[in-house]
Amino acid sequence: MRSLADLHCHSTFSDGRLTPTELVNLAYGNGVRVLSLTDHDIVDGLPEAFRAAERYSDFTLIPGIEMSTDVPGNEVHILGHFIDWHNPAFLDRLRRLQESRLNRARLMVEKLGQLGKPIPWERVEFFAGEGAVGRPHIALALVEAGHVSSVNEAFNMYLSRNGPAYVPRDRLGPEEVISLLLDVGGIATLAHPRELLAAGSLGDLLTVLTEAGLRGMEVYYQDYLPEEIETFRELASKYRLIPLGGSDYHGLGGPQQREPGDIPLPIEPVQKLLALAEERGALERARIAHAR
Repeated sequence: MRSLADLHCHSTFSDGRLTPTELVNLAYGNGVRVLSLTDHDIVDGLPEAFRAAERYSDFTLIPGIEMSTDVPGNEVHILGHFIDWHNPAFLDRLRRLQESRLNRARLMVEKLGQLGKPIPWERVEFFAGEGAVGRPHIALALVEAGHVSSVNEAFNMYLSRNGPAYVPRDRLGPEEVISLLLDVGGIATLAHPRELLAAGSLGDLLTVLTEAGLRGMEVYYQDYLPEEIETFRELASKYRLIPLGGSDYHGLGGPQQREPGDIPLPIEPVQKLLALAEERGALERARIAHAR
């Protein structure tokens, strides 16, 4: 089922394989009319994405971001939609997070060398291009070097949270990230909650995060099965969260990968998000920021 909206996508400015322009064009060609670019801890791709979106009069681009946070024993990713991506204090915090990402990536490459799986740092930088270096770029270098057969295998064997080459990096807590997003006018959504549900921590976390200002949760995500979607839809209703969704498109391939719009996200919750943004003045701020 194709959706008119996709609220979770990545470009070459973080760990996606398409430029913002290519991503916008692909999404529009797939029938998407509301798109959010949500690169990891970086907003540098938004100017290009807005320029690309100008080609389409019936297309809405939402300025967004995905931020990584830690809770005991797990990671929590928070999406921010309708952020003021020109805010100087916000940009400074993102710059420091990006520096942490770079240092972490170098340490992971060192660990891989110690594990007998050397990859040239230059190839990691090549795959990152003009964007921030991330684990998917290391995974691509591992595939190129012949150490693994796929990006998924690279994560499963070496780069996942429990993998032998994993290195933690500086992260904010989820409540702190929600506060940061609220400070720049953003609407916070919990990303891909399946892992949290499996760990048995989702209910308690939702209680805490909704009190902190969480307003949405990804219910329609990538390869979620119908019964999983129903479970998350019921949870969203229980905690009064908008049931949103996205493909989390990176362009890296793999069995779980979906193209922009290839999710069963109904338009009604998207309209609720847009109405909330308009109520808060975020739609107008986005227009003004785009015009700068």
